[in-house]
Amino acid sequence: MTITRRELLAGAALLPAARALAWVPERPRPRDVADAALLAAMQAGATYADVRLVRQRRQNLATRDDHLTSISDTDSYGLGVRVLKRGTWGFAAAPEITAGSASALARKAVQIAEANAALERRPVQLAPEPPHEDSWETPIEKDPLRVPVKTKVSLLVEAAKAARAAVPQIRAVTGFFRLAIEEKAFFSSEGSAIEQMITRTGGGYTVTAVEEGRGFETRRTSLPPRGAGFEHVERAGFVEQAPRIAREALDKLRADRVKPGPRDLVLDPSHLWLTIHESLGHSTELDRVLGYEANFAGTSFATADQLGKLRYGGPLMHVTADRVEPGGLATCGYDDDGVATQRFDLIRDGMLVAFQTVRDQTGLPGFGGPRSSGCSYADSWASVPFQRMPNVSLMPGNAPLTFDELIAQTQDGICIMGDGSYSIDHQRKNFQFGGDFFWQIENGKLARPLRKVAYQSNTPEFWSSMDAVCDSREWRLYGAFDDGKGEPVQLNPVSHGCPPARFRKVRVIDAGAVQS
Repeated sequence: MTITRRELLAGAALLPAARALAWVPERPRPRDVADAALLAAMQAGATYADVRLVRQRRQNLATRDDHLTSISDTDSYGLGVRVLKRGTWGFAAAPEITAGSASALARKAVQIAEANAALERRPVQLAPEPPHEDSWETPIEKDPLRVPVKTKVSLLVEAAKAARAAVPQIRAVTGFFRLAIEEKAFFSSEGSAIEQMITRTGGGYTVTAVEEGRGFETRRTSLPPRGAGFEHVERAGFVEQAPRIAREALDKLRADRVKPGPRDLVLDPSHLWLTIHESLGHSTELDRVLGYEANFAGTSFATADQLGKLRYGGPLMHVTADRVEPGGLATCGYDDDGVATQRFDLIRDGMLVAFQTVRDQTGLPGFGGPRSSGCSYADSWASVPFQRMPNVSLMPGNAPLTFDELIAQTQDGICIMGDGSYSIDHQRKNFQFGGDFFWQIENGKLARPLRKVAYQSNTPEFWSSMDAVCDSREWRLYGAFDDGKGEPVQLNPVSHGCPPARFRKVRVIDAGAVQS
């Protein structure tokens, strides 16, 4: 059956003075299901238990030029129960939402915890967190899943038409939308009862320019995905910016290759966010620091004993982590441990001052306590919550400085816009990053486009070379839906904010020469 947003908001309250989530009406109330699971877990000897009821609705669509090429709509709803017994976790999940199945899952989770206890070296302790009864919702104006598919396709098709009309060499324009609504209810044996509705919207298109004798090049829109409704897309100017995107694709195709060597780099937020993600975000996850996690992104060159001692960069470097930034993909009211979300410093004046943490890391080296920093997330009802990256951002500089002024202060360098290919080592230290569009900076001006630019460095050396950071007027939020971690893999939406910044004498290479 179909449930409208009006019906969602008008449903019977799950919590006092709070609107209900979009639970299918004929199913039991989430609180009744959770109570059954919590009671069964405690009767089976658990010392702690929590229950997550999660419904996830997603729509992905793709276009090419004037037509839709693919579309998928998914709707998943299920229950996950997590318990502690003998200081060990147990977890069980199922798509059946009844009091009986919840009780059975709780007992199964306790059995799993008992089996795991034989391997436990250190009993799990949870950092203190007061119980919360609350609700939270992404502020939106337009539900992205209720916007007609025809409207979405038309927007991408009109942008494609505008791009091809502006530049005859454009041979293809591929577009997409990625839309998601995540509804969850969290209940714990400590007394928390929390409901949340998180909406995320992303989309864009790529133009491909082809010219005989030169091959092809692409240029992408720079609209970042957001915790927002479809109004985020409608205000992006997809059609209006298409001619510029098309011209830049052709300019990129006709541009000179970069001359390798040390160069000053001015990195736009549309590019710098990914460097932040890979070199700073992953290297400050405490489970990676301690070697408990290595999948997908490796471990970390940072170690727990370096807290307060490791210098990532110079005094201009102030990096925060949060799950509260408006529009952030990782933004919510509470994490999947039931911890109220917050903002905290990771790096202050270039010095490492904290790691990202979750409740069950208390007592471990580098935890920093007394509270968890609220970084627990599971990507579905069937997944175990574990430490995931929040929004990690480079804060703006205190001195007045715009992007144009920064370019004017740079005599010889390269400006990089958009993200591209990248590579980073197992410890998040040595890396190479490409981009999407490149400008040669000469005598304080963006002189001409370049092609096939990439740069190489290592994390402390790179961030220590940062000598200018634009102010808050230039701060922008970018990010991705699908940061991978764990085995089986879980995908975490995350944003990274930053202003443009300049980095001195970074090694630049001709990425085309490397590829060939």
